[in-house]
Amino acid sequence: MSIVELNNVEKHYQNVHALKQLDLSLNQGEILGLFGHNGAGKTTTIKLILGLIKPSAGQVQVFGEDPAGDNAYHLRRQLGFLQENVSFYQQLTGLEVVSYFAKLKGCDKKQCGELLEQVGLSHAAKRRVKTYSKGMRQRLGLAQALLGEPKLLLLDEPTVGLDPIATQDFYQSIAQLKAQGSTVILCSHMLAGVEKYIDRALILGQGKLLAEGSLKQLRQQTDLPVSLHIHGSNIILPKQLQDKATTQDDGIHLQVSPQQKMATLRQIMMLSEVDNIDLHMPSLDDIYMHYMTDFQQKEHR
Repeated sequence: MSIVELNNVEKHYQNVHALKQLDLSLNQGEILGLFGHNGAGKTTTIKLILGLIKPSAGQVQVFGEDPAGDNAYHLRRQLGFLQENVSFYQQLTGLEVVSYFAKLKGCDKKQCGELLEQVGLSHAAKRRVKTYSKGMRQRLGLAQALLGEPKLLLLDEPTVGLDPIATQDFYQSIAQLKAQGSTVILCSHMLAGVEKYIDRALILGQGKLLAEGSLKQLRQQTDLPVSLHIHGSNIILPKQLQDKATTQDDGIHLQVSPQQKMATLRQIMMLSEVDNIDLHMPSLDDIYMHYMTDFQQKEHR
């Protein structure tokens, strides 16, 4: 079932072309990573999906309806949203903040205490928000975003200010929502942190779609090399590998194409001098940098 559909969507702000012919189809239960530099069009895309703005051209549909239409109010009960820099009423307690949003959304207030416990704020539920640290306010934002078990969750830099344990707990919550059929759009600059949680990545550059697909598909498209770090002493590589190798203090560094990976590993494992092999597949960071570098080079020609 398609939850979000963007067809040939454009958005102009006076002289700024924020989005250019963007297509996106997002199915139920998918987690999409939305990536790009500042000004790439990520926030504009989220605002269009939330119905906060209308496209200059093209069509946006959420749950099969126009999110900015006259009858879109009921859609918002199925949405959860966390913006990058959360801000709440300073004089309210954490519990009062979540209860206020629950009332606006028409949710059962019983969820409030449960969500505060889930994000690790039960001990501070009755403290005023002005006493919260940045990380605590981010957790409070997560709690309000999760109200009503949203069917579509949009998160902009959700783990800013969270420690590693809280970050892991957050992604476990997202995995639970996915298992229940929720769809998630996740914006983050910390690509290494989100890599194993997303089903697909969409990379934007100055409003243009640069790449879209699963990590496996993007690796195939970029054909970036696989890196091997070979540990041992007095290693002599087969002649056909020597021109691809660089000797370093702690071993030999070797880059080969993905198609050559298994054959190369078999050759190296036959060498008795080898103690260990570290294998590095192209990461989401590597893929992102590849597309951004290629885009910037084209823009400057």
